[in-house]
Amino acid sequence: MTIETLKTFLLYSLIINAAVVTLWFLLFTYSHDWLYRLHCRWFQLTLNQFDALSYAGIMAYKIGLYLLNVVPLIALWLMG
Repeated sequence: MTIETLKTFLLYSLIINAAVVTLWFLLFTYSHDWLYRLHCRWFQLTLNQFDALSYAGIMAYKIGLYLLNVVPLIALWLMG
């Protein structure tokens, strides 16, 4: 695998993961009640628990996105 292939892979991975986290945020923001009702079918959650879990999930996903996609991609770009 060449460096250029790895850069392309990380770039596509970054784009896909950014789309996923953006969709998750938009659904959480604009379809909050529907998502809450959907998850209450499976789990007994209070509204505060649901909000905290969703927010923590989005933040964990974003941290993973930065650590596993953005930082290696920047490092490869800086290398050459």
